[in-house]
Amino acid sequence: MRVDLFDFDLPEENIALRPAEPRDSARLLLVKADGSDLADDTVRNLGNYLREGDALVFNDTKVIPAQLEGFREREGVRAQIGATLHMRTGPDRWKAFLRPAKRIKEGERIDFGHGNNACLLGSLQATVAEKGEAGEALLVFDLSGADLDQAIAAVGHIPLPPYIASKRADDSRDRDDYQTVYAREEGAVAAPTAGLHFTPGLLDDLKQRGIEEHFVTLHVGAGTFLPVKADDTAEHKMHAEIGHVDQATADALNAVRARGGRIVSVGTTSLRLLESATGEDGIVRAWSGATDIFITPGYRFRAVDMLMTNFHLPRSTLFMLVSAFSGMDRMRDAYEYAIENHYRFYSYGDASLLWRSE
Repeated sequence: MRVDLFDFDLPEENIALRPAEPRDSARLLLVKADGSDLADDTVRNLGNYLREGDALVFNDTKVIPAQLEGFREREGVRAQIGATLHMRTGPDRWKAFLRPAKRIKEGERIDFGHGNNACLLGSLQATVAEKGEAGEALLVFDLSGADLDQAIAAVGHIPLPPYIASKRADDSRDRDDYQTVYAREEGAVAAPTAGLHFTPGLLDDLKQRGIEEHFVTLHVGAGTFLPVKADDTAEHKMHAEIGHVDQATADALNAVRARGGRIVSVGTTSLRLLESATGEDGIVRAWSGATDIFITPGYRFRAVDMLMTNFHLPRSTLFMLVSAFSGMDRMRDAYEYAIENHYRFYSYGDASLLWRSE
């Protein structure tokens, strides 16, 4: 499909730089598949649109401070290098996006952090083992395993999306704001942002209504922020992300569907993982590995009945996904409505609740 079909104009004032307070006071746009009018509510009333026996599926990945700043030295000349880690491929190695990538060569060393004291106290070194396309590189660190995790936590910054980072620096608030309240599996470099709206009180309310909660893990990578530069979707390459669905969760979700309940995905990350784990027969299976699933209009959804998600960038793979889920015309109308009614967009913005279009 032509990528320009997924383009739209978004005023700068619609981009949220901070989340709503409290989290569940964010607005919620209801986009039903029956063609009824779009409707406004707030996230704290999410339970009003679900039924007893439905199941919410959350992504419990935890964001790490994966934005690293450092330098490389060549013939006595230092050059600043930034790296955004996006997928771990071994105990001591990460794939990362470098900037500016042209300043670095394979085999060169990058010193992240500050000073040359012990690594765990503020400095971290890596070797550029490979260079790929679009600024991607494989970094092999001097540290490994838990020691590497500690060092990244010490010298790294929260990797705010470009549309926020270009307007303000990250601060101590982002360490909490850019994390879901149920995050537990470290490894993401971007938040599963639909989940940012949930509070302990909202989760309790949903449980009391008889709505199940289940957790899967997809470690969201920085590739989620990359624009689609190709003119046709067939020419776009998705970056893979590591995910896991355990057998108990798969069995529980199959039981929900068998008794007539709906699977409600909290975020596109949970949805992409569930669709990767579900066969053409509609059965969810235990699953672990890397997924680069790319969902565009025409895709037949196997697992998910409803989707709660934030408002996404124009020409992005995520806007293509929601257009596949609820229909291109329906989502164009929804986004036009959201812009006109001052909904807040992107990671810290408001949410929508989508019913799947047949």
